[in-house]
Amino acid sequence: MGTDVAGKRSVQGPGIDRRSLLKATLAAALAARLPNAARAGTSSTSHSQEKSVAAAKHTIVVLNPGHFHAGLTLRKSHPRLNEDVYVYTEDGPDVESFLRMVQSFNDRPKDPTRWKLHVYRGADYLERLRAERPGDVVIIAGRNDTKMTSIHRVHADGLFVLGDKPWLIAASELGMLNETALTPPLAMDIMTERHEAATLVQKALTEHAEVFGRFRTGGDEPAIAMKSVHHLYKIVNQKPLVRPAWFFDTSAQGEGITDVTTHLVDLVQWMTGGGQPFDYERDIELLSARQWPTQVPRDIFARITGLPDFPATLRDHVKDGALHYLCNAGFSYRVRGIPVYLESLWNLAIPEGGGDTHDAIVRGTKADLVIEQGPATRFATELTVRPAENSSAYSRSLSNTVASLQSAFPGIAVEPTGPIYRITIPAALRTTHEEHFAAVLEEFLGYIDSGERPANLGPDLITKYTLLARAAELSHRSA
Repeated sequence: MGTDVAGKRSVQGPGIDRRSLLKATLAAALAARLPNAARAGTSSTSHSQEKSVAAAKHTIVVLNPGHFHAGLTLRKSHPRLNEDVYVYTEDGPDVESFLRMVQSFNDRPKDPTRWKLHVYRGADYLERLRAERPGDVVIIAGRNDTKMTSIHRVHADGLFVLGDKPWLIAASELGMLNETALTPPLAMDIMTERHEAATLVQKALTEHAEVFGRFRTGGDEPAIAMKSVHHLYKIVNQKPLVRPAWFFDTSAQGEGITDVTTHLVDLVQWMTGGGQPFDYERDIELLSARQWPTQVPRDIFARITGLPDFPATLRDHVKDGALHYLCNAGFSYRVRGIPVYLESLWNLAIPEGGGDTHDAIVRGTKADLVIEQGPATRFATELTVRPAENSSAYSRSLSNTVASLQSAFPGIAVEPTGPIYRITIPAALRTTHEEHFAAVLEEFLGYIDSGERPANLGPDLITKYTLLARAAELSHRSA
């Protein structure tokens, strides 16, 4: 699969002014990837520079892979990527898990990948990456307490960054986030939920006033309510997932309100934004926030981590033989006047035949669009349309709208069920959570190679993480 590589000569160290470094290193990185005749034009950090590298393949660098999402980004080969992948990491079980996952992709009989991993192990992994710069795209998925600092530093060096959520777990990191999100090169977080079929169709229907109307802002119920349930013990890539002990340490992983809810806030922005950039102070009104723990017994903790007992770093949170893991969260807010309630929960283990679940209600003046997932749906997402006033005219409007969406979602159909309508989604449109990582990577490379990224990408990134950080603060003041 690859080799552990010896250190190379250091060509650049930390401590250089960010602005001058950004200009110099991005120009140098782009110039190095272009033919000699084209290098004369690489003297600034504009988006047009990013577009100029489209003819060359990209090389991925993985920084200290501590989360299984790092491995899932390499689940599929890509014609725009070199097969050589460079890994800079501290030694330990986390990187070994990453290497095993990537090896399984290389070894599978159907559509195997051909990644050639070059691994540097050492405590100075970040400094070595910054000095050696063997690639131009850095993937960061690991401990959350150091993630924003790492993203900030490699981005300052002129490298493209695809970072797993959450980017930050404390409001003190917002300054680094703001600087990274608003300056080139491209930096983006891994938002997989936008690629789920039922969610895509739900969003498409909200854009048809004859079916949905507009977001309902009156009454006691939120116009958007989402609930996500994840499981501490789960199956990933057809194998039981082994989580590192630090995953349960909120000083390293963050609390529940800054974790899975990142996806939910992102979906709300995606559904309501219309491509217009969000601004936290102008567009968001935070109303309430709370967090509560899941109790993890010692035997379940051992099953998840492979450790015989709770480590010393967690024992302050152990009561009566169970770890009180502060991972559940719920909060409410208004986004551009639209009321929202989001909730994320962590259960101990996946139910028989099931997995993580996502439920979402989007309430409109003409109909509610409801996604349900659980035992009743055999753990597949099911989308229904529930009109405020059902009639033959509404039924025709819905049928016409679904027909108009065939080019985007071939094969979807309307199935009347009493007073509601089920939107059937063919299996060909459904993809797994693991497959969504390849879709995000495809999107990311597309932005780089076109030199065009949505104008709202940076501002929305800032708004999203500002809301999460402020909600975490509010949850402690409200406790």
